[in-house]
Amino acid sequence: MDIRLKRAYAEPARSDGPRVLVDRIWPRGVAKENADITLWLKGLAPSTELRKWFSHDPDKWPEFRSRYLEELGSDNVSDDIEALKQVLKEHNRVTLVFAAKDTEHNNAVALRDFILKGQL
Repeated sequence: MDIRLKRAYAEPARSDGPRVLVDRIWPRGVAKENADITLWLKGLAPSTELRKWFSHDPDKWPEFRSRYLEELGSDNVSDDIEALKQVLKEHNRVTLVFAAKDTEHNNAVALRDFILKGQL
């Protein structure tokens, strides 16, 4: 399984496979017709409260990951989890798309690790 990560502001590529946006809010300044998003799974984004608490502070990363993965286990995201499972089942390569400037400390990174560890 090849799960790639890409900022929403980077140019889509044919090699991306299905592009799944995993942010709650559409990326500012990105035109929907140019984003080439296959699926927008808002429910896989961290809660607004968690996102604001984290504020992309690398020192909070371990706690953010833990809280975020807990949120992924809740019932209110089960439909989006199932949708993602279906995409992963149908395609060898999937790209998780996110808007954060920090490419190492964001929910897409945590979600990819979650998937690759077989926790999905």
